[in-house]
Amino acid sequence: MSFLEKDNMFKIYLKKIKMSIHSLNRLDIFLIIAVFLVIAVPLIFSIVKNSNKTNEDLPVNQVNLFVSPFFADNFSAELNEKLLLEFKELYPDITIIIADDTQEHDILFFDEYSLGFFTEANAVLKAVPLVSFMDLLFYNTDILSAAGLSSPPKTRDEFTAYCGIVSGAGLNSAPTAISLSSKDRGALSRDIFSWIWAGGGNFWTNGDKPFLNTRTIVNDIAFFDALYREGMYAPGIFETTGDQRLEDFSKGRIAMMIASARFIPFLRERMSEGSFGITSIPDANTGGRYSTGISSIYAAVSGYSDYPNEASRFLEFLTEKSFLFCEEMKAVPGIISNLIPGDYVTDDPYYSKAWEIFEFAQIAEGFSGKKNAEEYEAAFIEELQKYFEDTRTAQQTVTAIQRRWDEIYERE
Repeated sequence: MSFLEKDNMFKIYLKKIKMSIHSLNRLDIFLIIAVFLVIAVPLIFSIVKNSNKTNEDLPVNQVNLFVSPFFADNFSAELNEKLLLEFKELYPDITIIIADDTQEHDILFFDEYSLGFFTEANAVLKAVPLVSFMDLLFYNTDILSAAGLSSPPKTRDEFTAYCGIVSGAGLNSAPTAISLSSKDRGALSRDIFSWIWAGGGNFWTNGDKPFLNTRTIVNDIAFFDALYREGMYAPGIFETTGDQRLEDFSKGRIAMMIASARFIPFLRERMSEGSFGITSIPDANTGGRYSTGISSIYAAVSGYSDYPNEASRFLEFLTEKSFLFCEEMKAVPGIISNLIPGDYVTDDPYYSKAWEIFEFAQIAEGFSGKKNAEEYEAAFIEELQKYFEDTRTAQQTVTAIQRRWDEIYERE
């Protein structure tokens, strides 16, 4: 019998009692009271039980979590739909909404070069890399072949020699390129630091204070200047971005350049099969351990979210599904902690080659996520540009960069 049914019966019996109480004998009154107790006592207990319920027993309110549009812009609609439906089945009380840039976001998605901005602004409670990519040397096999070169360069000296050969072959292609536009936040890490790391260079030998002034790194800076003065770089070094260079490479205008493994699928779509290859970044034969730069796509709980617990659930869910992001984007290394790559790596010559390089390398530490990262990098690029356009030495340039880095560090 339902609560309402009991309540109605209780009211009916009360009415009957009022109408006939004066005409009843003691036995009748006793029977009525007995019936009253049978109905009323369970009703009273039910009321007391319901009044003692805690918040945990009550229905959970629906929560809407707003996710930054990066989620929809960088992953396929099919994958997004699959993940959101699966999460909804696990947590029906939480709805994920792809927001626009005018709305507050509970979950943020961003690339490697925005990590420092968000962490410095205390805008995230927790950030995790979902998928990661390594930097590699890309080379145009058709251009090298036309210049009489049958394999990619293995050392820095070979790279310099290859540039000279391509330059003198009359192929209407730049031997190599770097792109240090201020609009490209990954430029310095990709085009300059990657060479330093490949030769074993490390900025963090002094703990959290970046240190550049070593003999090895001075030689690295001299290497860039030699290529510049010999006209080996494509023009517009400080005006172009990496994306623009990728377009040039895909059209056969550049023979060799550094790029992220993330762009292997892009180039395979634009170029004929086998017309480009990948290899490790040539080192300087100094005996240092080969290191590679890693760039990641992150997911994070916003520091301004009204629902951090629910947002953390979605973040944990996405972390468990990282392999799906890796598979879709053909990422190498993908998940850094994985010892065994996905099938897309083992079944494809490009990705298996990239994985082979990654297994040999250690991960370099740059300025990503560091305090004042943009200042450190801007100081480096400004002094490098002065070096290219002036007559000072590599040592003087490194000294100038180090002085500015020390000033930034002391202000912290």
